Amino acid sequence: MAKRLTMLFVAVLMCGCFAWSAQHVFYGVVSDSMCGAKHSRASAAAVHCVKSCVAKGSSYVLVSHGKVYQLNPQDKFADFAGQRVRVQGALNGDTIAADTVSAVHYHHHAATPSSGGM
Repeated sequence: MAKRLTMLFVAVLMCGCFAWSAQHVFYGVVSDSMCGAKHSRASAAAVHCVKSCVAKGSSYVLVSHGKVYQLNPQDKFADFAGQRVRVQGALNGDTIAADTVSAVHYHHHAATPSSGGM
C-alpha cells in the first residue's frame, strides 16, 4: 500500500512539474498576421495599422526577438494592438496559447547631474 501511495505521489508531482514547465513568459509587440515583424516596436502608428489590418481579417500575432508567434485566443489581444505586452502561456510550435496578457510600460528616468564637490 505504501508503495502505491509513493508511486501516486511521484506521478502527481511529475504531472505538476510538466504543467508548470509548459508555461512560458514572452515579451513583445502585438502585431497582425499581414504586417508581422513590421511592427516590432510599439507606436501610435502600429496601433492604428494593427487595428486596421485586424478589421480587414488579419489575426493578432506577437513579435518577440524577431520571431512571429501566432496567438490564441485572439480576443485577449484586442485591447493591446500595436503595444508592448507580457504574455504568459504555453508554446506549441509557433503558437502561444495565452493565459494572461498585460501591457508593459517603460519608465524612462532622466539622468541627473552628479553632485560632485568642488
